[in-house]
Amino acid sequence: MLDRIKDTASYLQSKMTTAPETAIILGSGLGKLVDEIQISSEISYKEIPNFPVSTVEGHSGKLIFGTLGGKEIMAMQGRFHYYEGYAMADVTFPIRVMKELGIKNLFVSNASGGTNPNFEIGDLMLINDHINYFPEHPLRGKNLYGDRFPDMSEAYDKEFLKLAKEVAAELNILVQEGVYLGTQGPTFETPAEYRMFGRWGADAVGMSTVPEVIVAKHAKMRVFGVSIITDLGVDGKIVEVSHEEVQIAAEAAQPKMSAIMRELIQRI
Repeated sequence: MLDRIKDTASYLQSKMTTAPETAIILGSGLGKLVDEIQISSEISYKEIPNFPVSTVEGHSGKLIFGTLGGKEIMAMQGRFHYYEGYAMADVTFPIRVMKELGIKNLFVSNASGGTNPNFEIGDLMLINDHINYFPEHPLRGKNLYGDRFPDMSEAYDKEFLKLAKEVAAELNILVQEGVYLGTQGPTFETPAEYRMFGRWGADAVGMSTVPEVIVAKHAKMRVFGVSIITDLGVDGKIVEVSHEEVQIAAEAAQPKMSAIMRELIQRI
């Protein structure tokens, strides 16, 4: 695994003309944040040694280098999911490569179903904690770097969270805050599952993010996360939902997310 990580990092370094310290992972329907980036180079996942390939509609499958908010960044336009059949080592492989490339800050985004009755479709939820409901832990196996038993008492950086709320207030953007629960998918949740997750303390549910954040924290990165609430798992508000509808809701809300991320990156 270490040889694969170093091999991939070496290939990317040969292509890079920048030295970013911040990386962004763009989830379902959120790829248009790329329009905000002044791109210096982009590489298809298919061209990157050892990289998985995204198979989900709405995930373009490109690694992008450029500037956002006046800062050099790298962005994953499309991520890898456990439900696609990838092992956790593959789902989180890009995060390990980021560590080799010198990334210190990770910004993650996703589309999720809201379990908090105060949420509405289109809301932005700043993630302040998570619940790992995946059947395989991303750090299972040989410890490649960092602590064998990493602390997760602050998975999402409190300073980033505070600054994001200040930015949102300045931009007059309403934001929610809460706990994200990551599950394997690919089915959307049943009403009973939504109720259970809500009782566990989850405010939103999705099929990604948690494995990436765990590996990022293991790599000593600072993490900021935001969910776009694209459907509701609240009694009386549950309706049949499709992936296409999730993408549409995410695309409608993403300008607000883009504005917050751009300003936050500029200020860190």
